[in-house]
Amino acid sequence: MNASAQEGIGILALGIYTPPKVMTNQDFEAIMDTSDEWIVSRTGIKERRISSDDEFTSTLAFQAVEDLVRRHGREALQEVDLVIVATNTPDALFPATAALVQARFGLKAGAYDLLAGCPGWGYALAQAYAMVQSGLARKVLAIGAEALSKITDWNDRSTAVLFGDGAGAAVIGRVPPGYGFKSFVLGADGDGAKELSMACVAPRLPDGTALAKRAYMNGREVFKFAVRVMNTATLEAIEKAGLTPADIEVFIPHQANLRIIDAARERLGLPWERVVVNVDRYGNTSTASMPIALQEALDAGRIQDGDHILFVTFGAGLTWAASVLTWWGGGGR
Repeated sequence: MNASAQEGIGILALGIYTPPKVMTNQDFEAIMDTSDEWIVSRTGIKERRISSDDEFTSTLAFQAVEDLVRRHGREALQEVDLVIVATNTPDALFPATAALVQARFGLKAGAYDLLAGCPGWGYALAQAYAMVQSGLARKVLAIGAEALSKITDWNDRSTAVLFGDGAGAAVIGRVPPGYGFKSFVLGADGDGAKELSMACVAPRLPDGTALAKRAYMNGREVFKFAVRVMNTATLEAIEKAGLTPADIEVFIPHQANLRIIDAARERLGLPWERVVVNVDRYGNTSTASMPIALQEALDAGRIQDGDHILFVTFGAGLTWAASVLTWWGGGGR
């Protein structure tokens, strides 16, 4: 789908949260057969944040919204008509974690959870855009929140070292003409469903593949998929926005693996100074990955008014999402 530059729908406010507990690669060395060198060379990850026993996805989402309010004031939530929480680790199948957020902040809004793997926040942005564009909502609170440590198999070094916990919350609404989202690319390939999965109510997928009680990933196949779609989805989003890779001032990729990020950066011909990377400090926080990276880039002064920002993410489904946003300096700081 294409987003007209004249519609002016973008990010008005942003907030993030990561738990204080840090788990380093050295901590993993003490509990399994692995090493800091092995983890860093394959993923670029050095540490990640882990939620406490009494912190869950709702807790993280609450804290991200609180951070948004601290940065922008309570008025940032005025006129929010819809809350979307993109997550793979909801507190419960029902009620929706989004409804818990709605209640906590006393919003007169609809609320639902969105399940689309790691690209969930990318999907939520597209849905928020469409809701505001159509007039069905004045503003949308789009949250990516994950307590992935709760579903990690701590005996599987191929997945345990990858994931971390965190949350990001954004208010989407109207911005001045010429700013805002310029394009969205959403995709899925369910033929790869078995490569990244976890059981819920069914013991197996329709093709007969057994589902594990904890997160399972075929790292080799997911890596190949990620490198491919990071290339195709980014180029498609840039083209739909009427831009070229040279026009991208800031590239915010899904923070899953430094080698995948490097491959995408190289294919786009972008220097490292245009790429936001924090996978070394947080690991893969799934739906929270891009909003956390965006806020950190803003805090570091790396994004200026009018900059073209490219987002791309991939994950279970298999799914992917990419978008281009022209930053409005009047919001999201």
